[in-house]
Amino acid sequence: MLLFGVAFIVTLLFSLLLQKHPATLQLFLPCCLFLAMWVYFVWVWSHGGQTLAMKTWHIKLVTNDNRSINIYQASSRYFLSYLWFLPGLISAWAFHAHSWMLIVAPLINITLWALTAYLDPQRQFLHDRLAKTKLINLRKAF
Repeated sequence: MLLFGVAFIVTLLFSLLLQKHPATLQLFLPCCLFLAMWVYFVWVWSHGGQTLAMKTWHIKLVTNDNRSINIYQASSRYFLSYLWFLPGLISAWAFHAHSWMLIVAPLINITLWALTAYLDPQRQFLHDRLAKTKLINLRKAF
């Protein structure tokens, strides 16, 4: 929910500043939202290892050796997490998908990405493995 607030403020500021240039708004707003979310996730992951949702679920993001992650690992994890759905969207676009295929292609991508956890001995997702991070359950610590 906090991320919706971040996205709303960025969109509002961007719209107010460029209200006379709707083409610019359409072109650059997604880029600004991407960067705003990057800043948000990198900040919270590198300063405590938890988003608000992660605190609720009692999970924390750490390095593979249980240390706090740095901004480079947080950035790497953020960019790699787009592999959950970006290849599916690109393939739908490349094959000129229409109607239900616009949903099916990304869903196949998400399913295949989720299944990569079963290939890992610690059941980590591929983006965590590549970023050298992992999620830990804080309830087990008690």
